[in-house]
Amino acid sequence: MVSIAPKTSTKQLREILRGTILYGLICLGAAVLIIPIFWMVSSSLKSWSEVLAVPLTWLPHPPKWSNYPQGWTALPFNTFLMNSCLVTGLAVLGDVVVSSLVAFGFARLRSRKSTFLFMMVLATMMIPYQVIIIPQFILFKFLGWVDSLKPLFVPAFFGWPFFIFLLRQFFMTIPRELDDAARIDGCSTWRIYWNIMLPLCKPALATVAIFSFIANWNNFMAPLIYISSQAKYTLPLGLNLFSGRIGGTQYHLVMAVSVLTLLPIIVMFSFAQKYFIRGITLTGIKG
Repeated sequence: MVSIAPKTSTKQLREILRGTILYGLICLGAAVLIIPIFWMVSSSLKSWSEVLAVPLTWLPHPPKWSNYPQGWTALPFNTFLMNSCLVTGLAVLGDVVVSSLVAFGFARLRSRKSTFLFMMVLATMMIPYQVIIIPQFILFKFLGWVDSLKPLFVPAFFGWPFFIFLLRQFFMTIPRELDDAARIDGCSTWRIYWNIMLPLCKPALATVAIFSFIANWNNFMAPLIYISSQAKYTLPLGLNLFSGRIGGTQYHLVMAVSVLTLLPIIVMFSFAQKYFIRGITLTGIKG
């Protein structure tokens, strides 16, 4: 008789070793990502001298919670917050609605040129943003939109190629038999999109909303180009004002306001994490 116990034991040891190495690498990567966030939160509770102290001190002694109201009131961050909320909310609305409409057309409406048009949409993803900055600025200046919030959210109502691709891939996973059954019952194309497709693609819509929210909430380049009035600044531009405006760069106050501006992203991702992961997983099933 041939004993298989040693082989089984060796296989188990290999699996344990592989799992240990894998989780060790995951923990190392998590530490690399968490340390900067921990340093930001720690610095937000320190004094200016503690932030610049050598050697470094990881924990504040004692924590200065007054940095948060002091940093928030040093500049009109309430105005910056309202501008960011307005721009981000309208941009997310445009990205979700328009991109889903275009993606629905590419995925469910039959046309000889739909594949060609879809490839043309994907081709625009290869154009760097730096290439279109000047033409866009000339266009918005011709429309009289420079130094206004319109250039920050109006482009979202024309759809973004990546979001169209993401939603189109998700629509392709939904059986076409649902469309045929709905048409037999008298549903129009609009009702199929609104009453059948949108409720089924909540994970993909949540993914698009999260990506759009993060991109527009943290957007610094576009507001820097189009906005010149301080009353129309968004939060990223407001944070940039700390440099040289209140007696030099107050790093502890910058970190305190940075933590406050980061909270909406953390809260949104925490509540939509399940839909986000599911949407990313399912959009690559069928092409």
